Amino acid sequence: MDKDKIISLVKQAKNKDSHAFALLYEMVYEDLYKMALYTLGNQEDAEDIVSETVLDAYKGIASLRDETAFRGWIFKILSNKCKTKIAKYVKIRENESAEALDDMIVEPSAKDNTEDEVLNSELVRQAFSAITYEERLIVTMVVYAGLDSKEISKQLKLNRNTVRSKYNRALAKMQEALEGRN
Repeated sequence: MDKDKIISLVKQAKNKDSHAFALLYEMVYEDLYKMALYTLGNQEDAEDIVSETVLDAYKGIASLRDETAFRGWIFKILSNKCKTKIAKYVKIRENESAEALDDMIVEPSAKDNTEDEVLNSELVRQAFSAITYEERLIVTMVVYAGLDSKEISKQLKLNRNTVRSKYNRALAKMQEALEGRN
């Protein structure tokens, strides 16, 4: 979808046009879900976080000042929700045994996936487990949200060069984890 069409849809959505918002949502849903899944590592929580994100975005879209910033804005909402959920995970880990936390993790459904897709999904999850939460967040913001280091640095309140360094280090760690598997 071209930039002018997106801007037009955002303007309509800001005027409470639910159909326009639904079209915007269709454009970003898959990437929102992937980012949430790879950040949280839990299918059900990812679905819940994306739903909460979309509801908050719909309620707050009138406050979006720059129509061209819709994608970054909705991913910022998602990022904040993921951080909150991670904090809950940490609290659970502190209050319960590690076994209880492991029981919460659900493997992605292989229902409609080929064997190779399931294997690749598992390899990516294993590679993601080799990096820190912050690195995971940066990688998913680049890969799924399509944000550049400048946009990520604003959202995470980090230096732009730090974001690039952390991104490159994360990719190297993931590659090392994948090569260690072979």
